[in-house]
Amino acid sequence: MINKISTKKLSLALKNPNYTIIDIRPIDAYNGWKLNGENRSGHIKGAKALPYSWTNYMDWMDIVRSKEIDKKDNIVIYGYNSEKIEKTAKLFKKIGYENLLTYFDFVSEWTTDDKLPMDYLKRYDRLVHPQWLKDVIDGKKVENFDNDKFVIVHSHYRNYADYGLGHIPRAIEIDTLLLESPVTWNRRSPIDLKVALESKGISADTSVILYGRFGAPDNNDAFPGSSAGHLGAIRSAAIMMYAGVKDVRILNGGLLSWEKAGFDIETKANYPKRVYDFGTDVPANPWVFIDIDEAKEYIKSNNKELVSVRSWAEYIGDVSGYNYIKKKGRIPGSVFGNCGTDAYHMENYRNVDHTTREFHEVEQQLREAGLTPDKQLAFYCGTGWRGSEAFFNAFLMGYPNVSVFDGGWFEWSNDPNNPFETGDPK
Repeated sequence: MINKISTKKLSLALKNPNYTIIDIRPIDAYNGWKLNGENRSGHIKGAKALPYSWTNYMDWMDIVRSKEIDKKDNIVIYGYNSEKIEKTAKLFKKIGYENLLTYFDFVSEWTTDDKLPMDYLKRYDRLVHPQWLKDVIDGKKVENFDNDKFVIVHSHYRNYADYGLGHIPRAIEIDTLLLESPVTWNRRSPIDLKVALESKGISADTSVILYGRFGAPDNNDAFPGSSAGHLGAIRSAAIMMYAGVKDVRILNGGLLSWEKAGFDIETKANYPKRVYDFGTDVPANPWVFIDIDEAKEYIKSNNKELVSVRSWAEYIGDVSGYNYIKKKGRIPGSVFGNCGTDAYHMENYRNVDHTTREFHEVEQQLREAGLTPDKQLAFYCGTGWRGSEAFFNAFLMGYPNVSVFDGGWFEWSNDPNNPFETGDPK
């Protein structure tokens, strides 16, 4: 029998470093969405996210270890559903955790008492969940949304067939090439972006919800990015923000999360209705991107950091990371931002189900690299995709001064006059 803990005792335990609190609700609830009628958004302050759905993964034990949950600690497990709470507690017990407690009063007591501390992702409403999007499509009143002008975007890179395989109802397709140049891989010119977005029925006051399909990119393919649709969606989101779209959102977990929710997909093509007035000058938000001259200023500055969101092998110059970039190495003075294994994967910014990683863990990763909210941070990778995802994570957390160095390693390395480094910088 696993003991229960009361709200009063749990509130006192928050000050005890020997207690670890586990939130098994969906990651979207942890971030701030009210999925079960709770009074307040977010999670118990200090709790770790470990959604119950992850117990279905064979490597669940490895996920638990990655959360650094100490077996000596008192483990408190809470969520929406008492049966799932108990099942999770039994799984912990099965792998050797002994000091287990269950908490069943989160919605009824914790969220109704303003004195009890909670935390949430500052801009969680920009990272939407499948049921929210389904309700928007169905014309229902939903949390944090009041706009009858919206466009759902199925993002891809030169892979229209991906859209034909199946997409969310009412979604249009956008090829990333519409928004970035295949020569420089930088964002297109302001006039080109204005015309492109208008052609897709998008103006500054349109709410745009983007997503993509997850694949298995292979750097030996001619176009590996064609299998990284969701990464391309976040790249497109950054460019739309730069242009001036006021309400840009990402479906957390991409098309995979929609399908896991059991919602239908369609294969018929949807065609946008062109608009003829974007509604503002482009770019309305130039701060989203910096270019190479500004990147050089960041390197020299004491309160600015150029952050390399690349794999370690790319950072130290073992590989270039791309089949079209020859030079290997890094920009001198850049800080390692640690994306994942290669140019098309972002494991260190995502959970096992491809949802955005628990934001406290992302923030810890940034802080360990000396990247704090008081600094101006510009994220870069090879050509802007991974840099855009790291930027979007920081934006979601409310970092006030973040941007993407659009040219990245591709533009930097193409100029023989630019210095570069290889090897371990320590």
